[in-house]
Amino acid sequence: MHDFDELLAFDHVMRSGSLTRSARALNLAKSTLSRRISQLERQLGQTLLRRQSNRLLPTEAGQLFHSYCRQILELAEQGRQALEELSEEVSGELLVTTHNALARSWLASRLSTFMDMHPGIRLTLQVHGAPPMKADSQAVGIWLGEVLGSELHQETLGWLSCGLYAHPSYLVRHGAPQHPRELSRHAWIDLLGETEQGLTLSHPTQGEFRFQPPDSRFRVDQQMLHGDAISQGHGLGVMPDWLASARERAHPGSLVRCLPEWSASPLPVTLLYAYGPRPRRLSALLGFLRQATPAEWVRDAKENLEGSVPSSQVISGTRYATRSSFPLEPSTLYSSDETQGA
Repeated sequence: MHDFDELLAFDHVMRSGSLTRSARALNLAKSTLSRRISQLERQLGQTLLRRQSNRLLPTEAGQLFHSYCRQILELAEQGRQALEELSEEVSGELLVTTHNALARSWLASRLSTFMDMHPGIRLTLQVHGAPPMKADSQAVGIWLGEVLGSELHQETLGWLSCGLYAHPSYLVRHGAPQHPRELSRHAWIDLLGETEQGLTLSHPTQGEFRFQPPDSRFRVDQQMLHGDAISQGHGLGVMPDWLASARERAHPGSLVRCLPEWSASPLPVTLLYAYGPRPRRLSALLGFLRQATPAEWVRDAKENLEGSVPSSQVISGTRYATRSSFPLEPSTLYSSDETQGA
């Protein structure tokens, strides 16, 4: 009878083609992983893998045995899931990675609720600069913005409509733009990578206006820092309306919606997870996140496509965002002396 850990090690290296990547993913030393594969080869009396350049490639015997190895592992997983179904308890380890804009503004409190519902769950939440991409990722990803090239299953939870924002004091000093063509005369707060290829604004009756934002004196790589810079009066910038509303509720008068009839492209909120059979705890988390998605995310996208904007107050060609519904109390997002949630 083959050792389960040896089969798992062989299968992972077959799929990754790299001892280093597999050792990192399995949280094992390379020497341990190599030893397990060598033990499996000795039991079988066959060489399963050979090294070519910087990759490990299967031999003919390795290719043949891998199909049986997969069947054994899948059957073992099915058996484990069947045993889990005997108990209603959801327990075990979960790893969640997310975009910095979603961690404090929504996800952390939702995950806290999930853990209250399932005391047997042990959860790790990580804020990353990029979404999980590899097929062998053990993490559930929740990402803001387009995800390209991921080997994971992608599911859209909702959309965040986007608009132009500034601090009232900035508009007092520099005037409020009345048309997108005037934006080139304003200071621009750039979120790295967001407007390098230009920005397209849409109007319900005037169509689209595409322009290249001016060079920014201040560029940041996180949504919360981007919102800080705009709300401190350094210039104009594009923000998701949902995050801008959260900041405005926590700090009234810190943001003004500019060119309210013009909207930038909405941003998807994407749920990423591995293909294949899922343990009970993962299925429970995915179902919970789908149910916990704010209704505003879906409505924001619909409003953006129809050319409408949040209910608001028009002031000198600008508009204060006054969205009345928000899933968290502002105090849970921003303290009085910091604005790290948007």
